[in-house]
Amino acid sequence: MKKIVECVPNFSEGRDQKIIDAISDAIRSVKGVTLLDVDPGKSTNRTVYTFVGDPETIIEGALAAARVAREKIDMRTQKGEHPRMGALDVCPFVPVANVSMEECVEISKKFAERAAAELKIPLYLYEHSQTREYRKKLPQIRKGEYEGLAEKIVQPDWKPDYGPAEFVPTWGATVTGARFFLVAYNVNILGTSNQAHRIALDLREAGRGPGEPGRFKELKGLGWHVDEYNMAQCSFNLNNYHVTAPHEVYEAVKEEAAKINVGVAGSELVGLIPLEAMLKAADYYMNKENLFILDEDQKIKLVIDRMGLSSVSQFKPAERIIEYIIREEPNEPLANMSTRKFIEAINARTSAPGGGSASAAIAAIGSGLGAMVAKLTYGVRKFEHLENRLRKTIPVLHETTLKLIPMIDADTNAFNDYVDAMRLPQNTEDEKKTRFEKMQAGLKKAIEVPLATMKIGDSAWEMMVEAAECGNIASKSDMQVGARALEVGIWGAYQNVMINMAGIKDEKFVTDVTAEAARIKERAEKFCSQIQKLLENRKE
Repeated sequence: MKKIVECVPNFSEGRDQKIIDAISDAIRSVKGVTLLDVDPGKSTNRTVYTFVGDPETIIEGALAAARVAREKIDMRTQKGEHPRMGALDVCPFVPVANVSMEECVEISKKFAERAAAELKIPLYLYEHSQTREYRKKLPQIRKGEYEGLAEKIVQPDWKPDYGPAEFVPTWGATVTGARFFLVAYNVNILGTSNQAHRIALDLREAGRGPGEPGRFKELKGLGWHVDEYNMAQCSFNLNNYHVTAPHEVYEAVKEEAAKINVGVAGSELVGLIPLEAMLKAADYYMNKENLFILDEDQKIKLVIDRMGLSSVSQFKPAERIIEYIIREEPNEPLANMSTRKFIEAINARTSAPGGGSASAAIAAIGSGLGAMVAKLTYGVRKFEHLENRLRKTIPVLHETTLKLIPMIDADTNAFNDYVDAMRLPQNTEDEKKTRFEKMQAGLKKAIEVPLATMKIGDSAWEMMVEAAECGNIASKSDMQVGARALEVGIWGAYQNVMINMAGIKDEKFVTDVTAEAARIKERAEKFCSQIQKLLENRKE
């Protein structure tokens, strides 16, 4: 699996487009790095860059950007609304995919070591990379900002973790480390900067100081005026959106603003946001307004509207939601074929695609038909009394169908892995051993994939019964075909599990999988029979 690390360096320059572009070009020049977003702010005089790469290339990207900043940014003349202490003010590394927080800690230390050696700059570690509690959080390290750094940096307690313990006037100091995904989020206030700041103080974790904590944990915030928007903003950093989510902050700002008769005009995301945070917001608004929305893109549209995320610039999900930016098109040649081409591929004089891929496709058609019947019933006036039941039924059948589709290609890929193992040489004892081990692994995979198909299909049965009980009787035959197709798909996957079992030497694996597969097959037979009888007896 590909390892993906995100780097979000904040540079103290948001007005000089030539410098902003030079840093962008430096990041883009590093092979293996993808620059996702560049977000400059004139009032803050700060630009936030977001790029991703693997653990090695991400360091090279950060260093390339830092080299340009060392040459072109002079902190002696830098001023802006945002707190800062260095040209490269903060450089966090964030685990995104198949990377642990511990790995990101090591990445941050490698970056700091190389930057200190090459650029002769002081660097402080923070968050997960820092062990000393008094200098773990960014505000702790940044206190006094650039103007107070000359005095601070020579104090024993504030000696940098890397680089010279001396003030570098043109640069200041840089903070780097590993952290959880930070969401930078601003709420627009139709009032003064003072009013925006008042609201931010009430909400942020630090509150108004000792003894006066704010409403939300893991939330930093302040208020300012943004000249280019002609609005004030409550500007927040959400250090952990699992603890405090953007939609919670937005609704709280609306509450506090109402108390002081101040208007709220939407909000602004700075940089990127995880899909999970957007879907959590969607769930909140759907529950609040008793909405039933199934498709992910519609859920995202709901959040954009309710939180006013396009109020100052258009919120484009493909450019703002990190999973959408970095996702790769699935390698699913069979699933992407036309129906004709898929059947012709099965009809060909080849062993793959075969019964396993066909079984997955048939099972997907089965649950899909169940979903179709439920969807055609929902929203019809005569069936309004069934709405609550259908709201539980439809999502399960919809998701089951989507999960079964990738299994069409997964089954063929698993078989091909086994065939590749069979072709390995076996001239020496070591070669024979390697071939045997890979063949066993290939066989297990060839079993586990159709078993997964069975498990996914099995998860739909209770909702298939619901659809059969309350679905529009006009779609009776569709439901009958759906139940039978799902049962056949599971039965076919079972046969693919069992035919490969003979070659497995792991007795415990054989015993456990055989029992589980038999149980799922029997459930499929029982539920299919139940649904057919139910539908035969239904009159309306």
